[in-house]
Amino acid sequence: MCRVLAYIGEPVLLDDLLYKPDNSLVRQCYDPKMMAMLSLAGFGISAWDGASHDPAIPFTYKTTSLPMFDQNLRQLSQKVRAHALIAHVRGVPYSEKSVVGLQNLHPFRFDGLPLAMAHNGDLSEFERMKFDLLEFVRPEIALRIHGSTDSEWIYALLISQIPDPTAALRASDIAVAAEKTLLIIREVRERKGLRNHSPVNLFLCDGRNLVATRYTFDYGCYRDDPESINVTYPSLWYTFGHQYGFRNGEWAMTGGIAHYDSVIIASEPLTRDVSTWLEVPEYSMLSISFDETSPGVTTVALDL
Repeated sequence: MCRVLAYIGEPVLLDDLLYKPDNSLVRQCYDPKMMAMLSLAGFGISAWDGASHDPAIPFTYKTTSLPMFDQNLRQLSQKVRAHALIAHVRGVPYSEKSVVGLQNLHPFRFDGLPLAMAHNGDLSEFERMKFDLLEFVRPEIALRIHGSTDSEWIYALLISQIPDPTAALRASDIAVAAEKTLLIIREVRERKGLRNHSPVNLFLCDGRNLVATRYTFDYGCYRDDPESINVTYPSLWYTFGHQYGFRNGEWAMTGGIAHYDSVIIASEPLTRDVSTWLEVPEYSMLSISFDETSPGVTTVALDL
């Protein structure tokens, strides 16, 4: 299973999120605390820097190399400060059918569109579904799918639910598109008679808003093979506050609920001490925006 990290708030050095915490995203590749499978199929990041040239376009870095051995990534992370980001470590089960390549690395963002997406999970028996999903994807969007993953198809499907995907979005626009996407996937699964456990934890960011889902189709319904019964509901955690940094021997926010302007969402907490982290409820969506019309963090149930 993949590991994902998303952030929005005051500018922060990437090194402070990717490497320095005692359960950093890079460490989770080879020593995860909340999953059994190692994530060794590549790394990708989209990071927005308001002080950079054309700040609406994120800095992007993707590599099939292992991030703990990637000196380019480490050096970049010590220089780049971002006010928003999605970072993703891809995990795929060992199989002769698995394709490890740049075209399959997250986050996905088609040129000219503000919204990027990463996915933690997989759609069981996706090959039986994808051409039924095509009727819900705009033709001009479908032409931009280049990889072989269910995740890129989910991204294309979600983008197709936004009336004008090139426009500036609100957090509510992204949330509505995410919910429509899950409903379409459920409809296609029912059409094809699919009832297998399929997690769809989505991380969506445009540099101004951040939305994440913690959702699994047919949790508890497994295939006949013995390995499938070991699958658990994918975890999702968040913490919020002000001035994220290293204090009193721990990486944490200050301020808490009384004053916050920054939020971290992650597949699992970045610190072994989880006392400053909250678990996102199962079957729910987290929406974060700090604009004047809808500031703050909102959690809603996904009753699909």
